[in-house]
Amino acid sequence: MSIPVDVAELATTLADYGSGYLLTVSSAGRVKVVSAAPRFVDGSLLVTAPGSGSITNIERNPAVTLLFPPVQPGGHTLLVDGIAALPTRDDEDDRSDVDDEDDGDEERTGDRESGDAAPDVRIEPHHAVLHRPATPADTQAVDGPA
Repeated sequence: MSIPVDVAELATTLADYGSGYLLTVSSAGRVKVVSAAPRFVDGSLLVTAPGSGSITNIERNPAVTLLFPPVQPGGHTLLVDGIAALPTRDDEDDRSDVDDEDDGDEERTGDRESGDAAPDVRIEPHHAVLHRPATPADTQAVDGPA
């Protein structure tokens, strides 16, 4: 059973859930799942430094899903599909300390250097749904035998 969630109401719905999982897909088609505790910022979901594997996947395929498990057995899972965006080098420079030296000789690109920490990811949600099995018999695996 699925219940659509209006993206405009997603912040309210998300308040009922704890942390969840960010799902990305590699170039080989493998799903990568990492723990995430996104927060709403200016209508987008912000995931703090999900890791280099997730970042690499997002660079190749920005379509992502956030999954929030039910808070109680038999409850609804919240699924949020969206498009992830990584900060540009200019965005990262804007957040850096004023004391950082830059002689202007280094060419700036959107690529990260190998020693850089994984950036935060901004996800623009496009679709959200609450989902659970349609019949009580389907929830036995979650609830256990009666």
